[in-house]
Amino acid sequence: MAQDNESRMVSGHGQPGDDGTLDRALRPQTLDDLIGQDKIRDNLRILIQASRSRGEALDHILIYGPPGLGKTTLSHVIGHEMGANVRVTSGPAIERAGDLAAILTNLRKGDILFIDEIHRLNRIVEEVLYPAMEDYALDIVIGKGPSARSVRLKLPPMTVIGATTRLASITAPLRARFGAQYRVDFYPLDAMEMIVARAARLLNTPIEPAALTDVARRARGTPRVALRLLKRVRDYAQVKADGTISPELATEALTLMDVDPLGLDDLDRRVLYTIIQKFNGGPVGLETIAASISEESDTIMDVVEPYLLQLGFLDRTPRGRIATQRAYEHLKIPYTPPAQPSLL
Repeated sequence: MAQDNESRMVSGHGQPGDDGTLDRALRPQTLDDLIGQDKIRDNLRILIQASRSRGEALDHILIYGPPGLGKTTLSHVIGHEMGANVRVTSGPAIERAGDLAAILTNLRKGDILFIDEIHRLNRIVEEVLYPAMEDYALDIVIGKGPSARSVRLKLPPMTVIGATTRLASITAPLRARFGAQYRVDFYPLDAMEMIVARAARLLNTPIEPAALTDVARRARGTPRVALRLLKRVRDYAQVKADGTISPELATEALTLMDVDPLGLDDLDRRVLYTIIQKFNGGPVGLETIAASISEESDTIMDVVEPYLLQLGFLDRTPRGRIATQRAYEHLKIPYTPPAQPSLL
């Protein structure tokens, strides 16, 4: 049975419960509050200070990387540091050129337009965005047929911040118009521990150091997942104990959620078990794996494989996917080295 990736506990994609008032309160507000992504923070600090000292609008910024790593949060931090209003929209929401024109004409000097999933912008809409980013101008056509004429409207200096999980899907002309481009990457364990500790403090939830590390380790280097796990563990501790999260309670809660000590969930393990038990560790083709577990091949390639490759549990070869010795050890399955093909 296929599983909706966005419903997985360890999915980096946003879920309905992730965007409430509570989650927004847990997000950092200033550059000093940002944990991890040190290079991006230092570069942004210089960019913002230089723009403010000149009294200019911030240069256009493109932020890319896997979901759940704080691209939207970064845009709000930038807006707070610049003292600017942030208007949030997304690529799929801007269906027509007129929609974008309405948004742009309502911006004030120094405002920030944040476009999430900017790689999904309609190509016609993109053409309207080019002069807005380059010349702070909006070209509109009045009338139809032979009497049609083009009118250029001046826009106040503003900043476009684009966010995407697929940099390669953004057209070269659009990508070239961003003066600053930053990649957000998965967070190391020490940064994840600091993020969980800060969130627990804001939630007024006592958590023991070992439990904090356990939650951080299972969050797959993704703050959104860490906050989601912490809230569910907090619920478990309040129901089963006095509200304090001990290592034992954290382990029980996370096991109940089917998230193992490395952050793998049922879908991740099914992929590994399929490769190891049904196909002797591989190599096996992606379509064959997908058919064996009744999943979409795109889901496996885009959602499951990146984290398994990051852990070193999976190898991609020209002949197919191969489970590594680390995967066998994690699943506690005896490892047998693959037989070398005979040259005779």
